[in-house]
Amino acid sequence: MRRWTKCSGIAHADKSGVLAAALALLALCGCVPVGPDFVPPDSMLPSVSFLGKPEPAIAGASLAPSDLSGVDPKWWGVFRDPVLTSLAEHVADANLDVRTATLRLAESRFQRGVTASAEFPAINGNASYQRELFSQNGVLSLVKPFVPPTTPFVIPPISIWQTGFDASWEIDFWGRVRRQVEAADAQVEASENQRRDALVSTLSELARDYIELRGTQKQIAIAKANLVSSNDILQLTKTRAERGLTTGLDVENAAAQVEAVRATLPTLEDQESTEINALSLLLDEPPGSLRGEIAKAKPIPPAPPRVPLGIPSELARRRPDIRQAEAQLHAATATIGVAVASFYPSVTFNGNVEFNALDLKNLWKGSSLQYVLGPSISLPIFEGGRLKSTLELSEAQQQEAVIAYHKTVLQAWHEVVNALVAYRTEQERRARLKAQTDHSRQALSLSRVRYTNGVADFITVLDAERTELQAELQYAQSTTAVSTNLVQLYKALGGGWEPIFPEEGETSLAALPPAP
Repeated sequence: MRRWTKCSGIAHADKSGVLAAALALLALCGCVPVGPDFVPPDSMLPSVSFLGKPEPAIAGASLAPSDLSGVDPKWWGVFRDPVLTSLAEHVADANLDVRTATLRLAESRFQRGVTASAEFPAINGNASYQRELFSQNGVLSLVKPFVPPTTPFVIPPISIWQTGFDASWEIDFWGRVRRQVEAADAQVEASENQRRDALVSTLSELARDYIELRGTQKQIAIAKANLVSSNDILQLTKTRAERGLTTGLDVENAAAQVEAVRATLPTLEDQESTEINALSLLLDEPPGSLRGEIAKAKPIPPAPPRVPLGIPSELARRRPDIRQAEAQLHAATATIGVAVASFYPSVTFNGNVEFNALDLKNLWKGSSLQYVLGPSISLPIFEGGRLKSTLELSEAQQQEAVIAYHKTVLQAWHEVVNALVAYRTEQERRARLKAQTDHSRQALSLSRVRYTNGVADFITVLDAERTELQAELQYAQSTTAVSTNLVQLYKALGGGWEPIFPEEGETSLAALPPAP
């Protein structure tokens, strides 16, 4: 018997050593989370020219966001229009899309906090009081036959007082929680860049609407000036008709031209009102609220002679949508680690400490203390293929995120090249239209002189007047298009978010203006 006890003690010691070694091994293995580590993808953008070929990134040559020179962060200032600058400085605080994106960013940060809470123990306090009466015909009736007949068998109601706390903590040996927090951090980064992308889109839309408004006002001015000229020609034609130098046909043609010019004004004025209202919507203002500020016609904001583009390879760090796609790829990669960790056992430490008494005055005595402490291990054995399918799903979602990132980069590259070509070709078109406008204006002047002197017929004057009006309108439209194409180029380059939503010092939820 003594020998069995000794052997039993040795066996017990061996088991304790094995358990300790196993726990040490678990702790050692748990230093590094399971699953793949995220490696930022190569954008394969050219390093010299946007018209170049894809190039792999050079190791160690990545640039910090602060090094992104070239594109002016406040690019709307290149138009040198104080009204546009003033509107752009207010749009981040006022625009509803940007404010919605800010709230979504706050939501992602709150969700990150929910996820990170799993890294810490969960402790809950509890207290209760129960008044309990046992049934005489229940389980107690089984004891009644053993009680002497002369002894009354009645158990009175009892009071149970209890207070204490319970705690549980899952040890993150395999990094499942750490991978979840990593994915949540990546989602926060994606939300940050989604907000930046909303700001970039809003700024470009604001600048485009403002420039188109000035372009429409310019066309209205051209139409009104041509209306004055057409009326002058009409009066000249009437005077010549009264003197018998021309026919009533010329008078009617001149009157028809006056009405044709006048008919262009309502459409242009409707377009002007629509563009003012579009700007009001971007700034969270009711329709027409900005009319007093921007209804007065001003020149079309001119494009600068030279536009800095920066280095093409910087585009992946400057465009918020590319940064958002990269963050989503990071989150998808971290989710694979969560799925892999689900195959491993989970170790949880549980504890319950409480004071329990039948009398309230005895509740806080040391003898009323009771507790339960100890670890538990859960190992998945059969899940019907759920764990494997979850892992395969996570891997497929990561591959989808890889494709989405590649598509986002490629689309951004196309947008920059298309914007560059559109900006260059529209400048060439504007130069030709400027020459056409000058020639048409001179032709109209000459035809009026010849018509007054009786050398040319009225059809020549009418054709020259129509050509001159069309040329001036097209020139105004082209001047507007040059500036709006430059806005599109700046949007494609991803500039505008840096001074408002920088890398550090993100705008907090409390900084949002109150909702109306």
